[in-house]
Amino acid sequence: MASAAEQMASNVSWGMLGKATELRQRLLFTLGLLIVYRLGTYIPVPGIDGVALRDFMEQAASGIGGVFNLFTGGALARMGIFALGIMPYISASIIIQLLAATWAPLQQLKKEGEQGRRKITQYTRYGTVFLATVQAYGLAVSMEAGDLVTDPGWFFRVSTVITLVGGTMFLMWLGEQITARGVGNGISLIIYVGIVAELPGALGQFFEQGRVGALSTAVILGIVAMLIATLIFVVFMERSLRKIHIQYPRRQVGMKVYDGGSSHLPIKVNPAGVIPAIFASSLLLLPTTLSTFSGTNAGPVMSWILAYFGPGQPLYLLFFAGMIIFFTYFYTLNVSFKPDDVADNLKNQNGFVPGIRPGKKTEEYLEYVVNRILVLGASYLALVCMIPEMIRGNLAITAYFGGTSILIIVSVGMDFIQQVQSHLLAHQYEGLIEKSQLRGKKRGKAKGAARR
Repeated sequence: MASAAEQMASNVSWGMLGKATELRQRLLFTLGLLIVYRLGTYIPVPGIDGVALRDFMEQAASGIGGVFNLFTGGALARMGIFALGIMPYISASIIIQLLAATWAPLQQLKKEGEQGRRKITQYTRYGTVFLATVQAYGLAVSMEAGDLVTDPGWFFRVSTVITLVGGTMFLMWLGEQITARGVGNGISLIIYVGIVAELPGALGQFFEQGRVGALSTAVILGIVAMLIATLIFVVFMERSLRKIHIQYPRRQVGMKVYDGGSSHLPIKVNPAGVIPAIFASSLLLLPTTLSTFSGTNAGPVMSWILAYFGPGQPLYLLFFAGMIIFFTYFYTLNVSFKPDDVADNLKNQNGFVPGIRPGKKTEEYLEYVVNRILVLGASYLALVCMIPEMIRGNLAITAYFGGTSILIIVSVGMDFIQQVQSHLLAHQYEGLIEKSQLRGKKRGKAKGAARR
């Protein structure tokens, strides 16, 4: 039988959105900052040869250039001020989280609560500046080597580095503001909006290939069917979970004895969400993008990277799948679901798993269950990201039809809707509390009148 909270959550109506003033303000704030981000993708970096860049991106759209352009919301194709996107921040977060799991000083900072979290966030920002500077300089040199610059030289390099680093830091600030004062995860929403905004153009380009005969009708119908099937599969897997039964013992408060209750601990098949795919993509994209911009002037190392680590190549697919599986386990066990923290919380709340002792035994049991579930979750993520990538690479279609983009659209969209529903549910609770207080005041007044 569903609890009162679950029944209330199922009865949440979207018609309450007009009455939830705080939620409406948060949504408008989120929408406003996302519009600012989209406008910034159209502001170009000075000194770029627009015609040469357009011709180059048309040729590279089906390769690594299109994949990197996917995560920048089209800013790379236009070489806007947000051409680096949010990827340097994500890469810095990966490095800091890896160090926090293995390096003792950062492990100690994680245990210091809010103050330690702020210090780690500060280190992440420093790392973002450093990585963005290195990537911006490499991108500027690569564009010069590819003859995409009107006036090459140190002035162009310095101005490009300042512009791109400033754009990345501004995007990082936008993401933090959306997370704190808006609805949803700001970083994920920025990537999500960039993909969705470019989808109409990608669809137009896709159907244009069919019109001119580059793709047959059967291939087009097959790709559309594959996209729909992938979408349904991702929704099904993202909603799948394992419920662990939790029992609470009887407790005595004063002279009253309350019966023990029962609940369940939900563990999603994919607790890490879309983070592993984004992490893996961010680490694979940078060297191949620089080698792509270097063009015919690339050195032997860059040429080898471009030949063997391009989208659809065996080594690219192998490392992509391996990093997705690694980050699924790493992010789940260190960030999204920590068995030791969950076991401690259950012990503090006097809850226990039937047949399992509280404390260390519960932690070991939860870790055992999560590891087994992640075999399915990590395999699902790798499968969703790999199969469309192989088909897309062989048919030379746009990167917006890849598995990573579908996964981001579904996961971030579902998370956003769940957070909106949570705000609506909180508003409903507040309304019930206010009504109960008003009723209590009315009853108090009625009793006072009767006494008189």
